Amino acid sequence: MTFDEAAASPVRIGVAGLGRAFVLSRTAFVEDPRVRLVAAAEPREVSRQAFLREFGGRAYETIDDLCADPEVELVYISTPHEIHFDHVCKAAAAGKHVLVEKPLAISLSDGIRMTDACAAAGVHLLVGPSHSFDTPVQMARAIILSGEFGRVRLINALNYTDFLYRPRRPEELDTARGGGVVFSQGVHQVDIIRLLAGGLARQVCAYTGNWDSERPTEGAYVAQIAFDGCIASMTYSGYGFFDSDEWMDGFGELGARKDMQAYGNARRALKARGAASEMDLKAARTYGLPDKPSSPETYEHFGPIIVSLEKADLRLTPEGLHVYAEDRREFRPAPPFRFSRSEMTAAIHSAVRLGRPPAQSGRWGLASLEVCHAILKSAAYNAPVRLEHQVGANDHV
Repeated sequence: MTFDEAAASPVRIGVAGLGRAFVLSRTAFVEDPRVRLVAAAEPREVSRQAFLREFGGRAYETIDDLCADPEVELVYISTPHEIHFDHVCKAAAAGKHVLVEKPLAISLSDGIRMTDACAAAGVHLLVGPSHSFDTPVQMARAIILSGEFGRVRLINALNYTDFLYRPRRPEELDTARGGGVVFSQGVHQVDIIRLLAGGLARQVCAYTGNWDSERPTEGAYVAQIAFDGCIASMTYSGYGFFDSDEWMDGFGELGARKDMQAYGNARRALKARGAASEMDLKAARTYGLPDKPSSPETYEHFGPIIVSLEKADLRLTPEGLHVYAEDRREFRPAPPFRFSRSEMTAAIHSAVRLGRPPAQSGRWGLASLEVCHAILKSAAYNAPVRLEHQVGANDHV
């Protein structure tokens, strides 16, 4: 097979975990001819059968069997945070490339061992899909790299959601097991800010909020991150009564038009069913069951973001960038939207077939995980935290 033939052939993917994360990424695997789903591992029989009906291939009960499948080239790990370490190491040991959902791991030591394992096996380790993949973020990064408006100096990002009141498994409300908004949501903001600022964060100062005894984990944070020549501020509230999607042209995080009249539905549904039935609500959102996300119309986003350069401010929206320069104000539209998370499948193909990994490598994911830990540590000790595992946005090149 020639290089051109190899580059044109789809990357054969096996999925570990057919839960909500897979549901949200499914369209990209269906629509992008550069990738093909050939196998899955999932303990729930209903999800395995749904996979076989839609994609054919093979469906296993365990990741061990999935990793032993010779047709699988890359394993997409969309299992709970606390088993990422075990699953990534098993895939690497089998010689499979890996795409693992954020965060890379829970502990930094596990993250280091995972990146080392993939490096030793000679396989790519990608972390995502994170919102740092989103096309409007990539557009802003391109402007920064071009030098059109000088260097980036300040970044402000915020997001108000009802995250903490959506159906959660017990571990999602236990910080020690990777729960809470810092690991689940903060890593998105960290990835975006690090990409736009160049990656090399130096210090973090932060405060967290843990205000609901029935949801005993961090539900909010405010963090300041220092880079060389740039400072960034990020705020997140998963307790939000206010919904910051109201400021994003009426689009929700996943790019679908949002029904703002559905205000408060998450809290109402949780209260109506009660904690004993919360797992039923959570299970209803998995692959193979009727509950499906709304169809997106545009790119995903993670709340309002303003990037201040020396000669202009950029405001990111799902449909493009507003540019506020000294002598003009303009809107730069994003390329026509095709399907959700196309950036992720493009990154998979580029890494596996062309040998060109994205910035969101294992080492990148480790650096973002370090910032999440620094947020928790700074809040706990009321002191700034220096960072040691940072990498630049272009270090993978």
